[in-house]
Amino acid sequence: MELIIKILLNAGALFAAAYLMKGVEIKDFTRAIIIAIILSFLNATIGNFLDFITTPLRWLTLGIFSFVIDAMVLLVAAQFMKGFTIKSFGTAFVLAIVLSIFNAVLHGLYPF
Repeated sequence: MELIIKILLNAGALFAAAYLMKGVEIKDFTRAIIIAIILSFLNATIGNFLDFITTPLRWLTLGIFSFVIDAMVLLVAAQFMKGFTIKSFGTAFVLAIVLSIFNAVLHGLYPF
């Protein structure tokens, strides 16, 4: 049940961020849910692998490089899904920061 709640909340955050940001487009909320599922899968596979490989860089940058990895995962997800576009790496980087802030607030309010 917690996984479904997390996916729905992340889909809401994605949809809201796409509405507020130029350069990010999501057609509808159903696609946002599918994108959230794809992002969960990619973060569990490619994201963890990239985190492991770039551990020294993340230590040197005090964790800021994690946003680069998150932006890369977002760009990969945008390639898989029609109706989800990200115009540039910079836009994906800002989206990764926005989603991280949302998740930090979410976990503060409702710890899973």
